[in-house]
Amino acid sequence: MQWVVRGGGFVALVGTALALVAGAVVEPVVSVASVGVGGWVVVVGGVVVGAEGRSLFGDGDGRVVFGGGEVLARGGVVEVVAVAGAAAVTYALSVHAGFGPVLASAVVGLVAGVVFSDVDAAAYCGSFVGMVSPVVFPSVGVVLVAGLVAGVGFVATRESFAGFGGKLGTLALFGCASTGLVLGVEYAAASGVPWASAVVVVPTAAVAAVLTAGLSQRFGLGAVVASAVVGVVAGVTLPVVVDGGGRLAAVAFCASFVGMSSRERLGSARSVGAAGVVCGVVFVVVAPAFAGAGGKLGTTAFVSCLAVAGGSRSVAAVRERVADAT
Repeated sequence: MQWVVRGGGFVALVGTALALVAGAVVEPVVSVASVGVGGWVVVVGGVVVGAEGRSLFGDGDGRVVFGGGEVLARGGVVEVVAVAGAAAVTYALSVHAGFGPVLASAVVGLVAGVVFSDVDAAAYCGSFVGMVSPVVFPSVGVVLVAGLVAGVGFVATRESFAGFGGKLGTLALFGCASTGLVLGVEYAAASGVPWASAVVVVPTAAVAAVLTAGLSQRFGLGAVVASAVVGVVAGVTLPVVVDGGGRLAAVAFCASFVGMSSRERLGSARSVGAAGVVCGVVFVVVAPAFAGAGGKLGTTAFVSCLAVAGGSRSVAAVRERVADAT
């Protein structure tokens, strides 16, 4: 039973990330830029996916194993409830209290990180579900269902892709997309983000990613609080002081999830910054896909982290073979 749960969680994460990239490639029309970026992300990110699969299901000799690991821990029910509850609270703050999705999610994450640290990651995951547009999910009841689905995914993926930024958001998008598929909902209309805006979007993403990593690791705030602080500051200031600041706030919040990555996954500030740059580019590419769905920003960060980590692995492998050959 354990391997079924673990395998299902792994497939949910990878499938959700692929769905976002695939949706971006074909919506609203196929473009060379989208195909190029999407193809590169899939190829180099696949290096990490393959390694993660072997680590999760293999014994180190290429053999598949199905036992070991307590995937469904005793705290699993509490975490599922935390995900669903945070989703509902975030949705209420975003839609009914007028906070908007970025600020609502960041505030819930900040409170969770400071007050409910035992379930802060679960609550932060739920807050991303609650970022969903009311056009997509018009009632809090549907948001709760999506939160429960994401919560089950949260528990099932405890051992999958640990330490990669954006994993929580990918689970949130999985919850929203799965619920939306069953209910037959339609996503909000989106015109996309013009490539000209990348001049501002990409640097914003790079700075936000590095800043979050610094707050998390060097200043000891932890990943959830660091990301939430960046989100609160961006959500409060950028819409006021910058023309088009609402979009930039979303970019900064999106890239803050990159900065949540552990040192084991993105080992240096340079790698975090590179992932932030990729995140900014992917943000532009995936803009038309799953418009209004909760967790889309996190999934954008997740595929960007996988791409940079996969690229680093590939370069290291090539250098090793060259060194062996000489």
